[in-house]
Order: sequence, then structure tokens, then C-alpha cells
Amino acid sequence: MSVEMNFEGKIALVTGASSGLGERFAKVLAKGGAQVVLASRRLDRLKELRAEIEAEGGAAHVVELDVTDYGSIKSAIAHAETEAGPIDILVNNSGVSATQRLVDVTPENYAYVVDTNQRGAFFVAQETAKRMIARAKGDPRLQHRIINIASVAGLKVIPQIGVYCMSKAAVIHMTKAMAVEWGKYGINVNAICPGYISTEINAEYFESEQGQQLINMLPRKRVGHPENLDGLLLLLASDESQFINGAIIAADDGMSAQ
Repeated sequence: MSVEMNFEGKIALVTGASSGLGERFAKVLAKGGAQVVLASRRLDRLKELRAEIEAEGGAAHVVELDVTDYGSIKSAIAHAETEAGPIDILVNNSGVSATQRLVDVTPENYAYVVDTNQRGAFFVAQETAKRMIARAKGDPRLQHRIINIASVAGLKVIPQIGVYCMSKAAVIHMTKAMAVEWGKYGINVNAICPGYISTEINAEYFESEQGQQLINMLPRKRVGHPENLDGLLLLLASDESQFINGAIIAADDGMSAQ
């Protein structure tokens, strides 16, 4: 018996798709056959990514999205469904961080992190789910997937990024609450908690002396790469994950087990 994850005919919205994990998630889902809607503020980068996906035989659309702006969220999701069709899969990935001690956090610092990671993630999921629920009421056989990207920092506190930890812990509880309320509509809501993953944003840091010291403190003295999350993403996005709902899954090479 074999399990095949085929996303032909599926529409996947990926937020924060202009770089890092979001870019990888979009490419992986497109390669699996999904039409991917790329969403972020950086339209120039999204258009480059769309061209890359199309050059490899995939299908992609671009929408501008600022998750800190409720109006932008509503218009972006409406635009996404107009461009591509009803959203089957949401990868709720937009996120930011800031390094500072808690005593140094200003209201502006706090809002910068929480408005994106917590408030923005909630309203993106809410607006998408409203549409999924309306369709499910018409056809209870439909299956939808929401994958919230949390962090190992939501499972354990990491020094000097306390507000980020708090925001990602909120995403974890948000995921569970959504799973409870929306599961009856065929919407499975799960969270991935990545550990330290090397991307173009932080690769230089990991090569620095401070970064190397951090790596030496990790369970297997290594950081991950975006492709290390491919299998988990594909499972949670697929119809084969129908019995996985409200799961908080660490993909951190054992970091949260320390």
C-alpha cells in the first residue's frame, strides 16, 4: 500500500512567500501540482518567484498582502480567490523577530512583532476560514487545510527574543482553538514549530563567531535547511492528514526536547 500526495486542482495561499521558508513552501506545493498564490508586501520578489515556478512547469499567482493591515488581508484573500479560485490550503507563514532584552522593549518594538506574528496570523486564518466554512456548508465532503508556522521559540523561551517567543506561543494556542472550532467544517488546523533553519536572511549570522557558538549548543550541533520541512509540509497540506487536527509539531532536530 502506498500513499501519494497529489495537489492537482488544489489552490494554496502562502503568506510571507517573498523569501525564506515561505518561498520554499510555495515551490514545494507548486511542484506537487497545486496552484500557488504568493502573498507578501514585496511584489518585485513575488514576481521573480512566480517566474521561477512557471519556468519549472508550475502555476503561481501574486497578491500584495500586509498582514498588519486588516483591510489588506481582506482584499488580498478576495483577490487570491478571484485570480486562482477557492483556497484549499493556507500556509500562514508571515513572521518577524527582534533581538532585545525585555526591559528594552518599547511599545513600537512590541507592536512590530505581535501585529505580524499573532494578530496578522489570526486575521489571515480567520478571513480564509470564513470562506472555507461557507463552502463546507454547501458541500460537507470538502477538506481544507490551514498550516500555521509557529516556532520552537513558542515551545521554549530563548533569551533576548522574549516578545517573539510570546507571539509564537500565542500562535500555538491559536492553532488549537481554531482546530476545535473549525474541525467540524472539514478544516484541519495544525502548526509547524521549526527550529533554527538557515535561509538567506540569517545564513551570514550562522557563519559568524556568535552563530557558531549557538550551533555548538544545539543537540546535534547543526542548523536545518528549508528542505528539511518539505515532508511535514506536504503531509499536513494533503488529504492524507485528515485525522491530524490541532497538532503542534516540532521540527527542530531535538532542540525542544532538551
